[in-house]
Amino acid sequence: MKVAGEVHFNAEGLAPAVVQHVRTRQVLMLAYMNQESLDRTLQGEHVWFWSRSRKELWEKGATSGNYLIPKQLIADCDGDTILVLAEPTGPVCHTGEPDCFYQGELAPSVSVLEELAEVIAQRNRDRPEGSYTAKLLSEGIDRIAKKVGEEAAEVIIAGKNGVPDEIAWEVADLLYHSLVLLESTGVPLDAIYAELVKRRK
Repeated sequence: MKVAGEVHFNAEGLAPAVVQHVRTRQVLMLAYMNQESLDRTLQGEHVWFWSRSRKELWEKGATSGNYLIPKQLIADCDGDTILVLAEPTGPVCHTGEPDCFYQGELAPSVSVLEELAEVIAQRNRDRPEGSYTAKLLSEGIDRIAKKVGEEAAEVIIAGKNGVPDEIAWEVADLLYHSLVLLESTGVPLDAIYAELVKRRK
């Protein structure tokens, strides 16, 4: 893994690192990196920071078990701030909250599809008993693909019937099962967005 762009550390050898959820793009936390923590992040499995209060390297999650898995790092236009796109394995904030900016009410910033994709990913990781999504994922790609085919056929029927509520219901079913298929095959929703962008050009 490499950083997109050049990083220029300040006089103290630090650069702020804004951590964003790789799937939902939600801002999770702000910390600082030096060259060593940046190198460890790029070369390892988890995100590392430099603790300004303790004056030491800090592997996020080493104590709590709630790690950040780095997916992409991007320097800003001046090179003095690092955007870290990561997959959290649990709550990011030391308070147990999902992110460190929980004290205010934020307007929704992610699409319903992204939120649903995240829920499906969580079901895949945890496999809770009684979850239809977890059951579907455990049955494998053949069963999932069959469900996508069934839902596509129902969309066709609904379209021919021309009833708006029926169409909305069946398309929602198709989108949900398509997201389960993406999760099962390891294809991120971002890949679909990228393909749609290419087709738009």
